[in-house]
Amino acid sequence: MRVYCAADYYHASRVAANIISAQVIMKPDCVLGLATGSTPIGTYEQLIRWYEKGDLDFSQVHSINLDEYRGLSPENDQSYRYFMNTHLFDKINIDKKNTYVPDGLEPDKEKACRDYEEIIHAHGGVDLQILGLGHNGHIGFNEPGSVFEKETHCVALTENTRQANARFFASMDEVPTEAYTMGIKSIMQAKKIMVIVSGESKREIVKKAFHGPITPEVPASVLQLHSDVILVGDEAALAGF
Repeated sequence: MRVYCAADYYHASRVAANIISAQVIMKPDCVLGLATGSTPIGTYEQLIRWYEKGDLDFSQVHSINLDEYRGLSPENDQSYRYFMNTHLFDKINIDKKNTYVPDGLEPDKEKACRDYEEIIHAHGGVDLQILGLGHNGHIGFNEPGSVFEKETHCVALTENTRQANARFFASMDEVPTEAYTMGIKSIMQAKKIMVIVSGESKREIVKKAFHGPITPEVPASVLQLHSDVILVGDEAALAGF
């Protein structure tokens, strides 16, 4: 595992963006595994700036997102498709037909998961998977206790997860109860994985995930078994790592 410790969130985002840029330049038709949430926003903003300068070309890139709320349309401003369009896709020259997010409106759970897994395999897998890290060690929507051998599946969101996301919705009743997510097996099949962390609140879980025992109770700990993992973070998150 390679570790890059930056001074602050801004510089960590630049490091992460550099790694993604190198992937795109080395393999213009690469498959990027993308994540939502507050952590990668700075990375996406940096990629947009370099694209606007003419340094990057995303025209041949394919992207496959980690997860999506079940029941939300792509037009819903809390859907992850909407997030990706707003924070990245609408601002670069990627072909939207080559960007994939689980279908939150597919009523058949098994079909939604099967279709998404087929998309991943049809593209030869993910070249570079970007991950955030939850305070309890979750990656994607794979919460503690998740089975390591699962591929894309539908998960019932924990009450803690729903409470954490409630601030984005008008009321608790509007917070989705389920989500589609790449499973840990799907994530582990990526050729390269980059985890981005920021802030003092992530310090303890970073240690547990990368220096503690490998256990489903800390889903990210399975990344210790991957052959090519990059950890990018600021000093607050990586102090004492």
